[in-house]
Amino acid sequence: MKKRNFLLTLTAAFAGATMLAIPALAMDNLTIIAPAKPGGGWDQTARSIAEVMQGAGLAKAVTVENVAGAGGTVGLAQFADKNKGDGSALLVNGLVMVGAVLTNQSPVSLADTTPIARLTGEYEVIVVPAASPLKTLGDLAAAMKTDIGKVSVGGGSAGGTDHILAGLVAQAAGADATKLNYVPFSGGGEALAAILGGHVTAGISGYGEWEGQIKSGELRALGISSGAKVEGVDIPTLKEQGIEVELANWRSVVAAPGISDDQKKALLDAVDAMHKSDAWKKVLADKKWLDLYMAGDDFGTFLKAENDRVTATLKTIGLVQ
Repeated sequence: MKKRNFLLTLTAAFAGATMLAIPALAMDNLTIIAPAKPGGGWDQTARSIAEVMQGAGLAKAVTVENVAGAGGTVGLAQFADKNKGDGSALLVNGLVMVGAVLTNQSPVSLADTTPIARLTGEYEVIVVPAASPLKTLGDLAAAMKTDIGKVSVGGGSAGGTDHILAGLVAQAAGADATKLNYVPFSGGGEALAAILGGHVTAGISGYGEWEGQIKSGELRALGISSGAKVEGVDIPTLKEQGIEVELANWRSVVAAPGISDDQKKALLDAVDAMHKSDAWKKVLADKKWLDLYMAGDDFGTFLKAENDRVTATLKTIGLVQ
């Protein structure tokens, strides 16, 4: 009898330990909205989250949906309306969307969602096609100062991180940033095609998005927006070349409005478990994304502060009144 009781106790203890090791949330279905066309940073983020969450058993099935348009504000508005009260959906967003809400005068903002977590950050890279006569960032800055209207810069949606960086670089180069010839694209694939085809003078995006084309020699990287040299990335910073600009993009996930406290906690727990996983650490390393994890109320406070900062920046470079 004692031996039997010992085995039952041991079995119960093992079961308890096993339960602690398994994530508390294992929802049947999770939908992740990428508010952009396939190929860009939001799409890559959504699909990376889906792969890691499903692989870790945090959800039995994860679906990624692309809803492009107006810097993500089309997807944001649809998400806030269609998914209200739905605790099994997440929307990928970031600094780009904060600016797009302002420039598109969107009636729906991130304040109309439930903050979950900031996940990653990424430095921006300025590139030109391999055949471009512009060999250095100095060449681009000089061209902007001479006639900024003739220098077209392609990137993500209007008012987003790429647009902000282009304006700040133009300003630092001594050009009139309010006359910047910026060409917005809905997805990274479209922007890449325009740059490779010579339809724009230069392009701006996150380094990870165009790393392959930079390494293959199809694109020439003129500079990266980090404050200091990035380990493993052989691209000079903007500051090293006399352009006193530093900027990091960030990406996050929010839940729908109107969800319950229990639904919010379940999503927070799932995202936290994902962030702690080795699989997510590998995603960060492979894509050279910065780990900028911040969750819950702290992230909500950060979002409000970012809205104020971006508003001030866009006014400075003439993108909003």
